[in-house]
Amino acid sequence: MSCRIVDLKNKQVVCVKNGCVLGYVSDVELDTSSGRLISIIIYGRPKILGLLGREEDIIIPWEDISVIGNETVLVNTDPDFFTRFLKRNKM
Repeated sequence: MSCRIVDLKNKQVVCVKNGCVLGYVSDVELDTSSGRLISIIIYGRPKILGLLGREEDIIIPWEDISVIGNETVLVNTDPDFFTRFLKRNKM
């Protein structure tokens, strides 16, 4: 199966260890010398309508990506860090 970078954008990212939705793919990081995907990036949510910038981005390395499906990307990463991060930022 082949997938273009533009096809990755806006796919939902789900942690397979606990089912937590981490967000949507906003950007990717590429190694231009080898043409390989290094990581996917989920932009942080805007603070106060974007006037105060954004929260921290979530960067998921290629090694943690389990499956890239039609609508979702399943990642096998440490769910505790992201769960704490997401809960803290919802307050």
